[in-house]
Amino acid sequence: MATAPKKSAAAQAVSAAAPVEAVAAPINAVMPTAPQVAVPVEEIQQSFRSALEKSVVESRAAFAKAKTAADEAASAFEVCFAAAKDGALAVNAKTFEALRVNADANFDFLKSVFAAKSLSDVIALQTEFARKQVETMTSQTKDIGALTQKAMADAVEPIKEQVAKSFKIAV
Repeated sequence: MATAPKKSAAAQAVSAAAPVEAVAAPINAVMPTAPQVAVPVEEIQQSFRSALEKSVVESRAAFAKAKTAADEAASAFEVCFAAAKDGALAVNAKTFEALRVNADANFDFLKSVFAAKSLSDVIALQTEFARKQVETMTSQTKDIGALTQKAMADAVEPIKEQVAKSFKIAV
């Protein structure tokens, strides 16, 4: 039996490399080399960087818009509270004025009762006083009620306008 001479390890490596080089040549023609791959990576990095910068700019704009809306809302609440305070002061002043008028009317009634000569005069004075007091209190109640409604409307109006403006902007 004849045996074929054994190839050395170096010879086997050279003969094994030949098919790899034969396959690698068409692959290298299709695949870009290292310097060509670097260009798309730089483009991707630049694209990512510009997207981040755009996102930061949009976030800053959104924050500025939200801050402006919050400042406007705070200003509306300040105006609202000032109007509520002014309205409460006006209602209190009107109420104290009504109390003063009623107290003066009571004192005048008592003076006239002490000056009365007969029981029929006292009854007539009492009837007239009661009628006048009902009219006066009805008028005072209407005035205070109207003033309270105006104060509430003045206090709520700035918030109402701000809410309408906010929803108009948001929609």
